[in-house]
Amino acid sequence: MNTGSDEPGEVAVTADKAKADRPEAGEGAESGLGSRAPEFIKSRRLLHLSWQVGIFVVGLAVVVAGIIMLPLPGPGWVVIFGGMAIWATEFVWAQLVLRWTKRKVTEAAQRALDPKVRRRNITLTVIGLVVIGVLAGIYLWKFGLVMPWKIKDQ
Repeated sequence: MNTGSDEPGEVAVTADKAKADRPEAGEGAESGLGSRAPEFIKSRRLLHLSWQVGIFVVGLAVVVAGIIMLPLPGPGWVVIFGGMAIWATEFVWAQLVLRWTKRKVTEAAQRALDPKVRRRNITLTVIGLVVIGVLAGIYLWKFGLVMPWKIKDQ
């Protein structure tokens, strides 16, 4: 029996209240976006602005550390996305970037698990390794292998 509610055990009288609290899939695609600062901070303009500057500076430091870690040892991309997550606690643009990134990563993971794509990737890898092996063999056949410690002074 359908009482108009999505929650089990609820009666039809509370269904309107439950639906008002929860936006539908098509409604408010922007739901959940915005500042996550405590209410007492959001209620004071100067304090909220200071809060946002602090969040931006901390997020920027984490993102810069992640960028530095890209060529150096360390989890560069993880740290960069951590900085983006810090920014996302306060800025809508960072929340949208993180949503887009999560969607793209999920799509890529699904494509990578597709048997056809995996078969194609394995085939291309094997062909690439064979080509590299043939080129290395031709080079060694033509020029030979001379170790640096056996080079004669010229």
